[in-house]
Amino acid sequence: MKTMNDNKGFTLIELLIVVAIIGIIAAIAVPGLLRARMSGNEASAIGSVRAISSAEATFASSCGGGGYDVTAAATGLSTPPVAGSPAFIPSDLTGALDGTAPKSGYNFALADGPAATAVLAADICASGVATSTQFFATGAPAVEGSTGTRYFGTDESGQIRQNTAAITAITDGQALQ
Repeated sequence: MKTMNDNKGFTLIELLIVVAIIGIIAAIAVPGLLRARMSGNEASAIGSVRAISSAEATFASSCGGGGYDVTAAATGLSTPPVAGSPAFIPSDLTGALDGTAPKSGYNFALADGPAATAVLAADICASGVATSTQFFATGAPAVEGSTGTRYFGTDESGQIRQNTAAITAITDGQALQ
């Protein structure tokens, strides 16, 4: 009887070497992918802060009688000015402003500016919100170091500022911590 010596296939050592190479490649690639995701989240946060600033300017000129909506949930910004028209900000950003759901790994907040006064004007769009002469909007990472590392802020000037620590106010063009 004839015995066959079949040597097809991989040895255990060869398989372990392939697995080790794949592990090394993955260890090199994963941090780059996480940085890319954080960069994408930060770019989205900048866009969202810009959208809040534009919405505030539009609200002030069309509905607020020159004043900005500074309610915590952006009631005036999330309410359509005319039935059937779109709201000043999109619904996903409304959810991020009222604290129900972060948008792209960032939470957003809206408040009065440091020297704000109430605007006593006719409620043109019947939004029923108090308006103010200044606003201050911020974007903060939901999980610092994981969803983002930078904080963003804007005010009625429309300029977007960034810092590596939480922005508490904007004074004389500077983002304060």
